[in-house]
Amino acid sequence: MSFVLGTDRSQLRMLPDYLDDYIDEDNPIRVVDAFVDSLDLISLGFLRSEPSDTGRPGYNPSDLLKLMIYGYMNRVRSSRRLEAETRRNLEVLWLIREMKPDYRTIARFRQENPEALKKVFREFSRLCLKLNLYGRELAAIDGSKFRAVNSKDRNFNEAKLNDRIKRLDARIAEYMSQLEEADAHEERGDRKTAEEIREIITELEARKASYTSYQEELRETGETQKSLTDPDARRMFDNGSTEVCYNAQIAVDSKHHLIATYDVTNGGNDVGMLSSMASIAAEVLENPELTVVADKGYDSGTGIAECLMEGINPQVAGEDKDLCIPVTPSEGEVLPEITEHTNGRCVYLRERNVVICPLGRILYPKHYKKSKGSAVFNNPKACATCPQRCTKEKYMRFDVRMLKAKFRKTYDDTELHIRQVRYSVDNEIIKQRKTIVEHPFGTIKRSMDASYLLTVGLESVKAELALTFLAYNIKRAINVLGIGRLMDALFSFNCKKPALLAA
Repeated sequence: MSFVLGTDRSQLRMLPDYLDDYIDEDNPIRVVDAFVDSLDLISLGFLRSEPSDTGRPGYNPSDLLKLMIYGYMNRVRSSRRLEAETRRNLEVLWLIREMKPDYRTIARFRQENPEALKKVFREFSRLCLKLNLYGRELAAIDGSKFRAVNSKDRNFNEAKLNDRIKRLDARIAEYMSQLEEADAHEERGDRKTAEEIREIITELEARKASYTSYQEELRETGETQKSLTDPDARRMFDNGSTEVCYNAQIAVDSKHHLIATYDVTNGGNDVGMLSSMASIAAEVLENPELTVVADKGYDSGTGIAECLMEGINPQVAGEDKDLCIPVTPSEGEVLPEITEHTNGRCVYLRERNVVICPLGRILYPKHYKKSKGSAVFNNPKACATCPQRCTKEKYMRFDVRMLKAKFRKTYDDTELHIRQVRYSVDNEIIKQRKTIVEHPFGTIKRSMDASYLLTVGLESVKAELALTFLAYNIKRAINVLGIGRLMDALFSFNCKKPALLAA
């Protein structure tokens, strides 16, 4: 049994005309059509990519994917608005051959294929790599907040819950005192009856019980916030105010400002994201010695050290600093003893679960402060005899979310050879950062009207932003190459070929 079949584009009509006549040869939707047709949707993991032998025929995922990409390229992201476009938009009528899927089908397609949609973004990145649209020398990393489907009223932290419970207690006490006087005033009718007051008290006590359960949940999980509509969303600072958001990270190649890779987190800051984004960008751009540039929000000794250990050249706005990184000494080599440092930073070694101070001393995991969300590493003996006091205490505190690992007391410090490196900042590269990475975010949020999200949950948000960033890359590639050259390339580098899928 086949899929639902659309109208043949070459079919004569009563006018008479061809549907294909309405779409010019240089229309961008031809690129969308050719790109999706070149994908192997089965290997990408799209559900229902093969027609079923029984039941009602379903829509081809290829057609729904074309509709989605078209919508994100043209500021039409809502499934209901996309359904409306299938009935009045000639470009959409041409693109999906006059089929009319309802909004539930469109929304379900986006919801059911998060991993596959992320792979589609990666496939276009591979195509751009083959077309030399990436310079592969310098990439800029930055993050931006995208508003989640969760209001501030439905987001709670410990302080907000305490305030709500305190106010509820005051209101309950007030109504309890009114309840004692209710019978005396009931006949006059100038106050609520006793029954009405009891109902109000019951409602207030139920709300208080809900808030108390939220508090207990925060203490058990170690989380700092709870969001009711979208449990993964968090309240963050954004342009001087706070909103419930997600933090989207992108790595943008400097040649044509195309997005090479992206990630989404619910962390409120960019600390700890440098090394992960840089390593993925180096993999996508196939340059293990890639230079990455980022603003001061990424200034983390651990992140910079991890990049240096992988061979990546990080350029983070800030001051020059001393770092200690693990090395494997060549045979017979004696590593110099570190006696001093200037503006040093501590480095956390994730695999060994120890911290290296700027003088090469090893700090061991001591305990985890749940109230502060931080792990404490110390070495009192080494700190007591240290010539340079980095901290007033004999320990260092690290944000556990920044470490991206659950606190554990086990560690490995065997055969740990340390070398101090001087990290220097190239200000000429730092100056290029804004011109590279601010442009995509500005275009996406303003021109493409995608500053807010429509889906709920971290994985669904990643899939939605995959469509957003894919739409931006397609539009950017069309501006750089032109539709004709990009169409020729799509026919030449067919994504269904095993060679491209193995790339």
